Amino acid sequence: MATFFLRAEGLTKIYPDGTVALSGVDLTVVAGEVLGLLGENGAGKTTLTKILSGLLPPTAGRLRTPQGPVRFHSPKDALRLGIGMVHQHFALVDTFNALENVALGLGGVSFPALRRKLEELIEKTGLQVPLDVPVEKLAVGERQRVEILKVLARDVNLLILDEPTSVLTPVETADLFRFLQNLREQGKAVIFITHKLKEALSITDRIVVLRRGKVAGEVETKNTTAGELARLMVGTEIELRGRPVELAVEHTVQTGLSAVRTAEPVLVVKDLRVRSDTGELAVRDLSFAVHPGEIFGIAGVEGNGQTELVEAICGLRRVEAGRIILRGENVVGRSPPELYRLGLAHIPEDRWKYGLILSFTVAENAILGVQRERGFHLAGMLRARAVRNHAAKLIQEFNIQTAGLSASAKSLSGGNQQKLIVGRELAKDPEVIVAAQPTRGLDIGAAQFIRDLLLRLRDEGRAILLVSADLDEVLALSDRVAFMYEGTFTGVARPAELTPEEIGLLMGGVKAGTK
Repeated sequence: MATFFLRAEGLTKIYPDGTVALSGVDLTVVAGEVLGLLGENGAGKTTLTKILSGLLPPTAGRLRTPQGPVRFHSPKDALRLGIGMVHQHFALVDTFNALENVALGLGGVSFPALRRKLEELIEKTGLQVPLDVPVEKLAVGERQRVEILKVLARDVNLLILDEPTSVLTPVETADLFRFLQNLREQGKAVIFITHKLKEALSITDRIVVLRRGKVAGEVETKNTTAGELARLMVGTEIELRGRPVELAVEHTVQTGLSAVRTAEPVLVVKDLRVRSDTGELAVRDLSFAVHPGEIFGIAGVEGNGQTELVEAICGLRRVEAGRIILRGENVVGRSPPELYRLGLAHIPEDRWKYGLILSFTVAENAILGVQRERGFHLAGMLRARAVRNHAAKLIQEFNIQTAGLSASAKSLSGGNQQKLIVGRELAKDPEVIVAAQPTRGLDIGAAQFIRDLLLRLRDEGRAILLVSADLDEVLALSDRVAFMYEGTFTGVARPAELTPEEIGLLMGGVKAGTK
């Protein structure tokens, strides 16, 4: 092996509550290499990378460079050694724009010089970001790009990326991968954390798999397969065909999906116009319908109106013009509780902003939205036993791993937080389900659980509007798929009717039937 850049020896991390997050982990980071780090949620990936980037001290073990042992007391210490991390969850000041967020912590920075540097990085990586717009007004994907640029601007020698493509499109992912290849050729090291096996196989040189805080295996990428990686991650063989967790390029269509039902649609959007937070028209005279027993998927580059569309349908954003017809009623202007009573459930794309109150307990989060219903509420007081019984039922039915009903939602892993949201929304027995980025950031097992659940609900006759930045996911699950570009659809088709070339054109803004 080439000269190492950083080596972890026997890293162990035990949190104050007794949780053993890491147990004797050895890891070698080599200059000029992209190292993949795989593992299910809770496997220890985040804890390990927080230690490597100076955010956490280890309970035992040490870090070494070729010059000798090192100990980080803060991320600044790691940055001085040339180690920077891009976290999956954003650490941005919402009221600052992208340029100001990148400038934070640099000290005495020249804004004109920093702007020029960021413009060069944007050109090199393809990570398009509006530098002068407050990040609170940016789409989720754009905020992730700001996080990536924030670290790249510090000229790091080891770049740690935690699920960097979870909110990127295939084109943006390809641009990022080209940049990572450039870093590798420059002799820099990259740790690439992902749940997407296809990504790990395409960009990494070596892969380390963590399971339950220990190294389950280390393989050369060229000598492994998706099946072997999945087995190392979960300890058992996973069926990668049928309803695939990952779709290969040649497997863009899920077979066995039911045909679109001939029943009257239960959700109709007609000539809808919605504005973004910046006042720009985000949804432009859009019309479509979703039928019972159908998954209607929406694909496209994030920031093309998908977020505004979902928020308008779910009563979270004002509609400028047009109609939203739910089960025969025009529901424009209705509140989320009213929509719930009419049979609409919403799985939000940002589970922390719209899905959960992190400081509330699991039981309290399990009844959000229905806490005023008679079954849970009596004479101004919550019925504690009913709340606990309801939460316990969700935990069992959806296999939510938690320390107990009184545990805070923030103590759950991302996958279990998502299962709690999905379970709560489906417990409302909805006829229409709006699922926005339902598997974002989830490990292979949790993502497959959610996808299987959506297919089962479709087969039960529910109408599902699926919005996802994961193109493979949309094509695998949808009966019909629409491609959204600048607030409108460039085309709507069954996945089997589309070629990869046509998909690329539709996502790029070329309408069906044009050249």
